[in-house]
Amino acid sequence: MSPTTDVKAELAAIRDPRPTARVAELTAILRFSGGLHSIAGRVAVEAELESDLLARRVARDIMEIYGVRPELHRVQASGGRTGGSFAVRVIEGGETLARQTGLLDQRRRPVRGLPNKLTTGARPDLAAVWRGAFLAAGSLSDPGRSAALEIACPSGEAAMALVGAAHRLGIAAKAREVRGVPRVVVRDGEAIRVALAEMGAARTAHAWEEMRQRREVRAGVNRLVNFDDANLRRSAQAAVAACARVERALEILGDEVPEHLREAGALRLAHRDASLDELGHHADPPMTKDAVAGRIRRLLAMADKKATADGIPGTESAVPEGFED
Repeated sequence: MSPTTDVKAELAAIRDPRPTARVAELTAILRFSGGLHSIAGRVAVEAELESDLLARRVARDIMEIYGVRPELHRVQASGGRTGGSFAVRVIEGGETLARQTGLLDQRRRPVRGLPNKLTTGARPDLAAVWRGAFLAAGSLSDPGRSAALEIACPSGEAAMALVGAAHRLGIAAKAREVRGVPRVVVRDGEAIRVALAEMGAARTAHAWEEMRQRREVRAGVNRLVNFDDANLRRSAQAAVAACARVERALEILGDEVPEHLREAGALRLAHRDASLDELGHHADPPMTKDAVAGRIRRLLAMADKKATADGIPGTESAVPEGFED
């Protein structure tokens, strides 16, 4: 399945017991999947959804929360597309439902954004707004350079309301227009993970994050293989040489190595491509890069001194030919 399908399947299974969260999610679904229409002079509420399962759930929620029985219709695909969609429609009692959900204001005017009570609600309600909007019009691409979580919006005001809710949840989202359609976009990898988790898609957030990390590692390896910059190449060679010397030092010293020097060596081997500054951050407790460098120098010096005394090859002997420390 695609990432979008995975997210929507997980979100559709969530049943928040809090009444305000259920109302927030349902209202967002209605707002972002269709909204208001005029049929035979009457206000109708309609939602066009991708799956039969979600359409039936929305119809059930409308009936349980507002006591209105919607109509369900299969909408045939057009323009050569396959599949089609499912419409949930309320004509009889549509205006009352529109008022109750906040899609119509007290003067019978359509609300172009989202009802104010939703965007200023509690954190679970804000998460429910995002969940409903994503279920209605969201998409998620695979991790990578162009990774994005996007929600197509019915209006610029709806996009700004969704961005405001995102910021209150700690999600770095932006509103933009793509081919005339307002969208809310989350591009940063960590922000996408947070957005998925806040909406309730914890399983998909974990899987997406793991895939993102694997791709970043693979991209890093590819850059290492393909880069042309001589300085970067020398840095990579130096890292290989340094790790080879540390491995040889630990082998020479065996049980004689002091614990703090052993830890510095193990840190170097555990994070082979990291800078000294990054190694210091990985240490527990953290150390400065000078402290890390000093311990590794002492480890190598101690090992080379013992190797000379024992008449065996020192740490330099472990460096592959053509590499330099």
